[in-house]
Amino acid sequence: MFAVIKTGGKQYRVAEKDVITVDKITGAPGDLVEFAEVLVVGGDNVMVGTPTVAGASVAGEVVEQTRGAKVIAFKKRRRKNSRRKRGHRQELSVIRITEILTDGRKPTPRTQAAEAAPAEEAEPAGPPEVEAAAAAEAGASETAEAKPARKRARKPAAAKSADED
Repeated sequence: MFAVIKTGGKQYRVAEKDVITVDKITGAPGDLVEFAEVLVVGGDNVMVGTPTVAGASVAGEVVEQTRGAKVIAFKKRRRKNSRRKRGHRQELSVIRITEILTDGRKPTPRTQAAEAAPAEEAEPAGPPEVEAAAAAEAGASETAEAKPARKRARKPAAAKSADED
């Protein structure tokens, strides 16, 4: 499913999980934003608005607030000893589209527990030595966590041999 939204005087074709750069929208990174001016909703059945689709909205999350590249406006009047150089950087917002909503539905708020759950899964369950032994029993190659532990075990042995010389 896709939608065409209007923001900042421009139109953008978006789908879920798209990351777009638009003119600055107020909000800190992580805030939810909602675009109510939806012009077209496509998918199985296409809805075209006159001018907007009633009850449709697009929800997104602010990824970051940034600035565009510098644009130089240089004016010169020949033989008049007159020049003007002016620079400009447009303030922009990077938005990740999370949902395309129809029939007057409201965006689902993100919860702190939903964000923390994937981070907990990524953490190791135990010491690296235990994980390396379990991986060896399963026939898998060494994990990235086990390699630093193995290197730490070798360093004291290497230091002893250097002292003995």
